[in-house]
Parts: sequence; C-alpha cells; structure tokens
Amino acid sequence: MAEDDPTEDGADEAESPSLPELTPAEVEPAPEVDAAEAFHQRARLAEDRLAEVLAAYRQVKSEKPKLRILVLSMHEEHQYAVRAIRAGASGYLTKESAAAKLVAAIRKVGSGGAFISAEVAERLAQEAMPHAEGPPHAALSDREYQVFRMLVNGQTVTEIAATLHLSGKTVSTHKARLMEKLGVENNAELVHYAVRHRLGDDLNAQ
Repeated sequence: MAEDDPTEDGADEAESPSLPELTPAEVEPAPEVDAAEAFHQRARLAEDRLAEVLAAYRQVKSEKPKLRILVLSMHEEHQYAVRAIRAGASGYLTKESAAAKLVAAIRKVGSGGAFISAEVAERLAQEAMPHAEGPPHAALSDREYQVFRMLVNGQTVTEIAATLHLSGKTVSTHKARLMEKLGVENNAELVHYAVRHRLGDDLNAQ
C-alpha cells in the first residue's frame, strides 16, 4: 500500500479503504508558484494523506485481520516504517529500493512473512522489551508526529490547522505536547532535533 497512491499487495482480497482523491489542481502547483512553495504544497498534501493512510491500515486490519499489507512509500524507513508496522502493515519498502526488492517483498508478505529491514526489526524488538527506551519521537502519537514534521518543514500553526481541518487551538495543543515529549523549548530546537534524527524531508535534502 503506497501512501501517495494507495494500493494493496497480498494473498487475500479486500476492498481498499476510501481515501480522498486529489485533483490535478491540488497536486500540481500553479505555474507562477516558485519551487520552494511548490515543495511545501506537496509536503502539506503528503503529510495530510499519511495520517489518513495510517488510520486506513488500522481500519483494514480490524475488518480483514488476515489481509497482508505491503507499504510502498516515498518516505525513508526511519521516518514511517515503525508506525506503519504498528498500524498493521506486514512490510515496508521505499520506492528507491522497490525495483530491486518489490517481487521478493510481495512474495514474502503474501506467504505470511514480514518484509522489514534489520533496523526496523531492531526498533520493534526494543519497543517490546520491558523498560526499553527508544528515541523521544517514538512516544509521539501519529497526529503529534504529523504536526511535528509539518512544523519542521516550515509550516505555521495556522497553515497546519487549515491543511488538517483542525482549529488553531488544537494544533497549538499538539505542538505543546510534542515539544514537551521531545524536550525542546522553541522551533529552532525542534528543527535541530529533526536534523539530528533525519526526520524532515526537505531538511534531509539540503
């Protein structure tokens, strides 16, 4: 199942959860929009859909427990793989590695196995250990993590509220909670945390 183009791979058949369709105008920025703004338009759309897709994984698994979900993602493993597995996915594959690993991943997941990297497996194992301590951002809820990434990618509370169809007060509450969990006091420290843990797409590209 791909976040930006949701599909399902697996041995069982099931209907895909209903996800919002994006019109060409939503996907492609107007010609006069500069490159930086174009990136943020796409980032806002991607982050908005990712939260819905994680919720969709949970819905599908609750309705079709035997369904096997393989995630084909534009995001690096350390950003979303663990969350996808927690939500019910059986495998996680980035689009950069899909050409070489997709067939093997489909076969592994379709036969009842799990297709994840050693790094993701280690993180999941650590979380299962009593009193295990993962990175602070692992404790964020999916919504808090979504708001966190949107903040470090340059969006304001007002912009995030408009994108996620939430009130500014609700977004501010999420921001306050996530900053407390991460142990940071301002946006500069938030960005520094993201850079240190490689959690911002446009920050990583710089």
